[in-house]
Amino acid sequence: MEKELDLKLKGKINRLTNQTFKFDERIGEGWFSAVYFLKTREIIRKQKPETEVTMQFFQRENAVLCGTDEAIALLQTFADHPEELIVHSLKDGDKIEPFETVLTVQGKYADFGFLEGIIDGILARRTSVATNVYNVKHSAKSAGIKKPIIFMGDRDDHFTTQAGDGYAAFIGGATAQATHAMNEWWGNEGMGTMPHALIQMYNGDVVEAARAYTEVYPQDDLIVLVDYNNDVITDALKVAREFGNKLKAVRVDTSKTMIDQYFIANPELLGTFDPRGVNPPLIFALRKALDKEGYHHVQIVVSGGFTVDRILAFEKQGVPVDLYGVGGSLLKVNIGFTGDNVELNGVPQAKAGRKIRENTRLEKVEMKRRD
Repeated sequence: MEKELDLKLKGKINRLTNQTFKFDERIGEGWFSAVYFLKTREIIRKQKPETEVTMQFFQRENAVLCGTDEAIALLQTFADHPEELIVHSLKDGDKIEPFETVLTVQGKYADFGFLEGIIDGILARRTSVATNVYNVKHSAKSAGIKKPIIFMGDRDDHFTTQAGDGYAAFIGGATAQATHAMNEWWGNEGMGTMPHALIQMYNGDVVEAARAYTEVYPQDDLIVLVDYNNDVITDALKVAREFGNKLKAVRVDTSKTMIDQYFIANPELLGTFDPRGVNPPLIFALRKALDKEGYHHVQIVVSGGFTVDRILAFEKQGVPVDLYGVGGSLLKVNIGFTGDNVELNGVPQAKAGRKIRENTRLEKVEMKRRD
């Protein structure tokens, strides 16, 4: 792989580079390109090798763009004669509108055309994740205060996606992420406290598990998972009484098929809401119990199946949540990109319904010869 290449927006900031992304060498062999692109490249190489095109990329939603640095680094790494390409691009993190041009590439089709589908896929996944995180983060508001979001998507997709998804989540506004890999591209470390497995190792004794955690990681904020025994209020008060001001927060992750012991002990509360899982009445009751004993400083973290709509429902009811942990709902690829050839040898030429869409926000990217 070539040494790290200095890709810069002229007059702007450095972009992430090909070394950041650790591309699979087989991309250059066409292994990940649709076969019809490879056949087209071969035909053009033999019959019209000097043909130049302008390829334009867009999508159809209001979104937060991500993946441009990766797409540019892909071109720099695998296109033939990248220094001859003329590339204009928006930046990761830019808010974009339907049909807005986010990237254009001008040059010989035979040099880069086979990368079209890969670029579409990069932009689609990264922009989808960034937009999902942005939407969740900006739905989590109470009295105008934006609440933190922890990206917990490690168990919702193949591990090889973590670095890119983590970067996209960062672009979208995630406050912290679950694994070190998710932070790789932007230079941070993973964040986390305890899983249910740690509590199991101490026979379900939440206090003992928390004590062990603080002994091994005394510098960490103490955030204790309190749903292991399906009795979040009892266990939250146990750890609060034991650790006092050292306790930063409790996390509730009750399964959506379970009804917490609080409702079993207070059946008169049932009948007007779904009591399963992490629900508003349970969190209200937890906050009240903590405050009653003077533990106003203890924050409440919730996780387990949270989506934009579910967070909005919690916020509209004023549920006293301090931080949301969100996973699988952020990884849905729901924004698709299209790459179109819209000019042929400098003259407009495109399939019906498509044309060059000028965008004054695009900035020229300096592409360099590979050593």
